[in-house]
Amino acid sequence: MDAFQIEGGRRLSGTVGISGSKNAALPLLAAPLLTSEPVKLSDVPDLSDIRNMRRLLDTLGCTAETVGPNTVSLHTTDTAQSHAVYEIVKTMRASICVLGPLLAARGQARIALPGGCAIGQRPIDLHLRGMEALGAQFELNAGDVVGRVPGGRLVGAHVFLGGPFGSTVLGTANVMSAATLAEGTTVIESAACEPEIVDLANLLNAMGARITGAGSPRITIDGVEQLGGTDYRVMPDRIEAGTMMVAAAITAGELTIENCPLDALRAAVDRLEAIGVDVHHESGDAYRATVTVGAGRILQPCHITTQPHPGFPTDLQAQFMALLTLADGHSVITEKIFPERFLHVAEMTRMGAQLFRQGPTVIASGVRTLVGAPVMASDLRASAGLVLAALAAEGTSTIHRVYHLDRGYEKLEERLASVGARITRIDADGD
Repeated sequence: MDAFQIEGGRRLSGTVGISGSKNAALPLLAAPLLTSEPVKLSDVPDLSDIRNMRRLLDTLGCTAETVGPNTVSLHTTDTAQSHAVYEIVKTMRASICVLGPLLAARGQARIALPGGCAIGQRPIDLHLRGMEALGAQFELNAGDVVGRVPGGRLVGAHVFLGGPFGSTVLGTANVMSAATLAEGTTVIESAACEPEIVDLANLLNAMGARITGAGSPRITIDGVEQLGGTDYRVMPDRIEAGTMMVAAAITAGELTIENCPLDALRAAVDRLEAIGVDVHHESGDAYRATVTVGAGRILQPCHITTQPHPGFPTDLQAQFMALLTLADGHSVITEKIFPERFLHVAEMTRMGAQLFRQGPTVIASGVRTLVGAPVMASDLRASAGLVLAALAAEGTSTIHRVYHLDRGYEKLEERLASVGARITRIDADGD
């Protein structure tokens, strides 16, 4: 089993580019199920989750062919199969994204309950509620959610997608995708406002959909008879960009970050600046900017509360916690999206961090140095947080189970090494 071995204490310096967004690409890959015409996506990251989604699409009659670097052509040629099987679905939660397109285009879907990271319960009840509002009917059969559209075509409706932890990103993506082919108008209230939803709406509109309001809590979709093909570029990965910003800060380095979705990172940049990190927009529009990020040795403590976009993203919580372990004072980090998303706390403590958890809140008391240690990754973003801590630590750290990290970061070790990190991928059999 692969692991990262990191010799810490090296200042990062240089230029790094940001890949296409995993969280945007997965729903985008499901969209071609809505049309019989080819859809070409560029800037698709080469990640295990992406490969698994391509495998799933292949079983559903949608071929995904690599036609260039990080470019995939998708073409649905067989609509007979509508069963997303457990063997593939269990590997990633985003497989649920095929539910809406299958119901809209084929009138039926059978989806195994999804898997993914161990960061707490993430039920799909809001997805099903949204589809039921459009006329779908569901039952649970042998661990699969079986959905049917009695009339053959979904019907537009008002859909409320608010939940106990805010709106649902994948649920919004599912209902919005399904509504593109529904009869009449659909209005999604309490829709997710994340940039990845805007990216999906932009793709669907390029395919012929009629969607307005994406990026706001109310999205309106006027159904059309059919969608067509298009070429589309996936948005940059805001979580990867935020991770690289923290990498510069935690090593007291300076990085130039290209293809940076700065406009999608305002909350994270606000907290970086409060910590004492300099973030400078050099050129390009705020959607694909070139940014320099640098920090000195003294970091200020701050308070962070994760919230739905445009609030601070939960997917950057572990990375910022790593940074705040070295701040000069006490920081408070509160997790409002996934209150159990703190499996990295114990591992950072092994590296000398002073962290105290009380329910959904962690108090980080800054220390002068972290110390290299063997640690275990528990989920995708926790893996990134541990890598960042190891980059700053004195001595050598081994990050076990980096297959979690490979789900969301393309060749991270190579890219960090290119800007000065001493990091290697090793075979850690017996982990």
